[in-house]
Amino acid sequence: MLQENLLIAYANSFRDNWELPALTDYLTGQTLTYGDLSRRIAKFHQFYRSIGIKQGDKIALVGKNNINWVTVFMSTITYGAVIVPVLQEFNSHDARHIINHSDSVLLFISDNLWESYEMDDIPRVRAAISITDMSLIAERENPERPSIIEKTLRNVNRRFRKNYPDGFTKDDIKYPYIHPDTLAIINYTSGTTGFSKGVMLSLNNLCGNITYGRRTNLHYRGSKCLSFLPLAHAYGCAFDLLAPLAFGSHIVLFGRIPSPKLIIKGMAEVRPNLVICVPLVLEKIYKKQILPMITRQAIRWTLAIPFLDQALYRMIRKKLVDSFGGNFEEVIIGGAPLNHEVEDFLHRIRFPFTVGYGMTECGPLISHTKWTEFVPGSSGRVLEGIMEAKIDSPDPENIPGEILVRGENRMLGYYKNPEATAEAIDKDGWMRTGDMGTMTPDGTLFIKGRSKTMILTASGQNIYPEEIESKLNNMPFVQESLVVERAGRLVALVYPDFEMMDANDMTADRLPEVMEQVRKELNKIVAPYEQVAKIQLIANEFEKTPKRSIKRYLYTT
Repeated sequence: MLQENLLIAYANSFRDNWELPALTDYLTGQTLTYGDLSRRIAKFHQFYRSIGIKQGDKIALVGKNNINWVTVFMSTITYGAVIVPVLQEFNSHDARHIINHSDSVLLFISDNLWESYEMDDIPRVRAAISITDMSLIAERENPERPSIIEKTLRNVNRRFRKNYPDGFTKDDIKYPYIHPDTLAIINYTSGTTGFSKGVMLSLNNLCGNITYGRRTNLHYRGSKCLSFLPLAHAYGCAFDLLAPLAFGSHIVLFGRIPSPKLIIKGMAEVRPNLVICVPLVLEKIYKKQILPMITRQAIRWTLAIPFLDQALYRMIRKKLVDSFGGNFEEVIIGGAPLNHEVEDFLHRIRFPFTVGYGMTECGPLISHTKWTEFVPGSSGRVLEGIMEAKIDSPDPENIPGEILVRGENRMLGYYKNPEATAEAIDKDGWMRTGDMGTMTPDGTLFIKGRSKTMILTASGQNIYPEEIESKLNNMPFVQESLVVERAGRLVALVYPDFEMMDANDMTADRLPEVMEQVRKELNKIVAPYEQVAKIQLIANEFEKTPKRSIKRYLYTT
């Protein structure tokens, strides 16, 4: 178990950084200092006590990233209750199922999302409270205690002033001692298999990521980050919220749909010291801005000339670094595999990026390496002293096998699902990740793909469709793709790049001919056993999880 206690770490951080900015809303400019956030948390603790919330009670939270969302989250875990963050991208049916399955007794939700809810649909919930303005939306009728929550909400400021007549100061911060193995969060997976499970993470699990962040100086006192990933997801939550607040960093909550264009604008304004990113952002920048430039005939000639190619790479690197604010130490890419071609190019121009590996069940981090030590094609080294990993393979360095992990970050299990927990975690504490990979003796991981998506050919070859898709997605007129097996042959489902079609005055009737040429070009650069027999066009963009991974199960049957 870790030496550091999560709640003590936050109490110390809030005291030590009392005057520093903690949270800023990018859209409104509203800023809370660590002192302001501490006062709001204290009011929430008073509110929870007044309405009878107990340690261990479940509190559901649904909505976009904003200051109130963060306040509810931090207030709940520092009180000793269990937060249940629900991705706002979940449809209302799935979200209601999560609220009910988690046994949540309170619901904090954005006003616009509540329109799809009724109190009768969430029978255990005592009240729904708006995270837009913290007003009561609905309260379950209770003849014995009528309107207690509404009354308490209305009087929360008056009671707070009465309890702290001289004002709430840093010396008034007091969070309970709670054993590190206590459940802190139930994070429902948004995976590609179609079955969402409630991942139980303890205070110690969350603290493992923070301990690593402190050790590697990812965030530090006075640093800044632009939070545009969903905080309800483990990746964004750990490194755009929990770690920064433990170290005195300044979090700017983006609060907008994170398109690459808008993110770049936000980066230029905020100039963050660390960028937490998903592959989609860099892949779109590469495909839409960099690739058209470096494939021009004149530029291709330049790249073929020694020394001139390095000058051009330095120019591209500077432009890309400046587009991310120019003030960051590294870009950490995670949440999904990074396209190999994009990764190779970024490494060639010495762009300061690294690729990490994790999963919700590890809250999320399993491996990471600073960009200066990053091995291209890898997912970093397993976190020394925090996590262990091994490969279920007779030759872990050369023959891919399932990645097994255990350690401080590994979950307690799946909520109310002992069968799934027993299937995932063995008696020695090793958890099956479902990912296939290899590992070098120093703990550097190389991910090949998901074990459930791996295709075994009649000749015994293992095919990882993600590797083929990575190459196909860089082909002209391909926006995104999915490789599946149909009747013993590989078929690529392709959603066309309509923007590129328009730019080239291409009509839809020419697409089959163009895609046949794409298929032939693809088959020149894949292994003989990875040959694609057919490209099948689809009319609509693939359905995705909130972290922008394709829901493969919808297309593989």
